[in-house]
Amino acid sequence: MSENKDVSLKPLVIDLPLDKTDYFEILGRGDAATMRSGLVTLQPGRDVGSHSTDDYEEILVVLEGSGVIETAGNGRQSIKRGQAAYNPPHTQHNVINTSSGILKYIYIVARTC
Repeated sequence: MSENKDVSLKPLVIDLPLDKTDYFEILGRGDAATMRSGLVTLQPGRDVGSHSTDDYEEILVVLEGSGVIETAGNGRQSIKRGQAAYNPPHTQHNVINTSSGILKYIYIVARTC
């Protein structure tokens, strides 16, 4: 096991909100070396808005509900509870709740070298 080279970073445990908070930052700047993450809750018919991963790669882990992820050059793909979706760096994408219930997922991004 390798040592943590950045001594300013500390292990942590975070309580996630149990209510229907739209967005909750899990890891922000200063919490991790290159990772960022958040919990997103989308109400029916809502989306996060088209955006790019820029210099980050991203994984989405669907915790509840279903919807679609729309990616440039790849169209729309269905996503649902128990699935994960990966977006490479520089991928324009959007997550859309197409169901009648909430869509809740965690995203994790890490800067590429």
